[in-house]
Amino acid sequence: MLGEHGRRRAGAGDEFWQYRPAHAGDGLRLVDWRRSARSDTHFVREREWQAAQSVTFWVDDARSMAFSGARDRAPKADRARLLALALSVLLVRAGERVGLAAPDMAPRAGQVQLMRMAARLCDDGASDYGAPDATGLPAHARAVFLSDFLGDLGPVEGALTAAADRGVKGALVMVLDPVEEAFPFDGRTIFESMGGALRHETLRAGDLRGRYLQRLAERKDRLEELARLTGWRFTCHHTGDPAMGALMWLHQALDRVRA
Repeated sequence: MLGEHGRRRAGAGDEFWQYRPAHAGDGLRLVDWRRSARSDTHFVREREWQAAQSVTFWVDDARSMAFSGARDRAPKADRARLLALALSVLLVRAGERVGLAAPDMAPRAGQVQLMRMAARLCDDGASDYGAPDATGLPAHARAVFLSDFLGDLGPVEGALTAAADRGVKGALVMVLDPVEEAFPFDGRTIFESMGGALRHETLRAGDLRGRYLQRLAERKDRLEELARLTGWRFTCHHTGDPAMGALMWLHQALDRVRA
């Protein structure tokens, strides 16, 4: 499948790769006569193999992604899905293949694939916090993980390590609601996970703000470090900000980590 991404080997493409001595069976039309005239050997001009890239998306569908700190603001899940689909549309228009991190959603090209992805992204998960799965990522491809990353970071580290072992690079996008970033709580407050599994009541919520912000900053630093160590890129996006900025960042990030 012809594309713009060089594979560092001879094959179908538009860019010059190398000259090689002609072999028995090579047609006369393959011989580069200008290069051959400078020696006693006939040479064939080879082009670099170019093929479309595959980009796999993991969009966290856990219950924590259903949170919104304001009635007029969409939940984190909606923003993550929007970014994944918008970027997929841009990639498909550029001739790339896109898919989801699921056994039956391997990267493919075309509008039909976009419709299949949109339908699958409408499903919600049952767990409080999500964990990416990198077992089905195509080798030497690219990937995008979109989540609030508020659960255990152990599975995230394992997925990034597994992806790096397969030569996969990509981008991590931490999607947070502005309330989760600012922690504007004070006085008597009940904190409860979206699934109801975790619950904490306090009479002095303001006293927790400093420790909460410190732990959130440490989590971001850890994600950025994991991305750096595995050749990925990391950013944090807030649902109160326009989606266009995150979309442009993602598009540029994938180009910079091209395999």
